Amino acid sequence: MSEGEEIVEVFTDGACRGNPGPGGYGAVLRYRGVTREISGCEKMTTNNRMEMRAVIEALQALDRPCRVRVVTDSNYVKRGMTEWLPGWVRRDWVNSLKQPVKNRDLWEELLALSRKHQIEWRWVRGHHGHPENERCDALARSAIDQCTGKA
Repeated sequence: MSEGEEIVEVFTDGACRGNPGPGGYGAVLRYRGVTREISGCEKMTTNNRMEMRAVIEALQALDRPCRVRVVTDSNYVKRGMTEWLPGWVRRDWVNSLKQPVKNRDLWEELLALSRKHQIEWRWVRGHHGHPENERCDALARSAIDQCTGKA
């Protein structure tokens, strides 16, 4: 993607209390100066599933094919989408250790959604003051509180 192009910025994060345990996700979408926040939770899940769910829900919120910059603090999501996925698909969802790929259901969902958009994947270090990442973390943790009745 070149500078000056209109891009939907998507910032995501997932959180879990226990792993597995109650989990939440948060996403901030920004386009043409308009910001939208989404979040949700599951009563029993893993951190990686919530990281993936955040991206899935953000991409599902887009009503047409877009140029998207996804910013995540999850190397699992970024590397999965940019490095590992082609091999998994080629090997019929078996990883390099000849084991079934974990979270295949979400990887398939994310793959289908990603085909609708032109996506640039960026990684940021979590909990290091990145404003949108911190906001997504707060959204995810608040969603866990609502799910567990602690809100």
